[in-house]
Amino acid sequence: MTIADASLDTGAEPAAASAGRPRSLWRRAKPVVLALIVPLLLLAFWQVATTERWTLLIPTPYAVAEYMVDFAVGGIYDDAYSGTLLTHLLASMSRVYGGFALAALFALPIGIMVGRMPTARMLLDPFLQVMRPIPVTAWLPLSMILFGLGAKSAFALVCLGAFYPILLNTIFGVRSVDPKLFEAASMLGCRGNAQFYKVVLPAATPAIFTGLRLGLGLAWFVIVVGEMTGVPQGLGAVIMDGRTLSRTELVICGMIVIGVAGYLSDRVVVLIGNRLLRWSPNHHG
Repeated sequence: MTIADASLDTGAEPAAASAGRPRSLWRRAKPVVLALIVPLLLLAFWQVATTERWTLLIPTPYAVAEYMVDFAVGGIYDDAYSGTLLTHLLASMSRVYGGFALAALFALPIGIMVGRMPTARMLLDPFLQVMRPIPVTAWLPLSMILFGLGAKSAFALVCLGAFYPILLNTIFGVRSVDPKLFEAASMLGCRGNAQFYKVVLPAATPAIFTGLRLGLGLAWFVIVVGEMTGVPQGLGAVIMDGRTLSRTELVICGMIVIGVAGYLSDRVVVLIGNRLLRWSPNHHG
């Protein structure tokens, strides 16, 4: 290699590195940029609609942002909701996660039994399929009769809302296990009840995590209905109070907080699932 060739090679390396660096940065930033496009377009439409007075009942994005700051830390309006965001959020989180955990506690073993045992499927599946289409809102009056006004009714409704997604995905996961896996396990000496722990449970886990993810999302969805039962604190109670008092900014703030809290909860489940299911090529968070 001549001296000229060497100088050309050393000059090409920094050029290639500098060209690769923007591509690497764009690859990292691309998901964030794409995820922000739709919210920013909706925000722009919201701003135009309120500025041009297409509606007089919806506050501007700035007014909602200002009230969100007051809702979080106070110091602006100093009303009954100033600085109470954390109190209401923690109250709703306790009901969402408590109801979700109780739903999983019942749905997982029932789903495994229905998926694995023909007798349990014949016994329970018709009843569950009849009950499943009944919306959570239809259970609201009955829950207040059974559990009274307050947190117990909200807890029960959240549990009911999260129950069926976990149950159905567990049944699907257990029943979808490839029969060839049982044959392979038998050839390796894994028989009887051991096949449940070595074959069924690992193969059904991706579907179970999908059910947990859907169930937690529906738990946040149902919390507004659950907190219509007369609870004094909670994001659903804030939204209902905002509707009663015709305070649209309070309603929107409650909606935003529920959306963000639900999104972060979903991300936690996805991260746990991705970590536990790294071995599964079909699982993508």
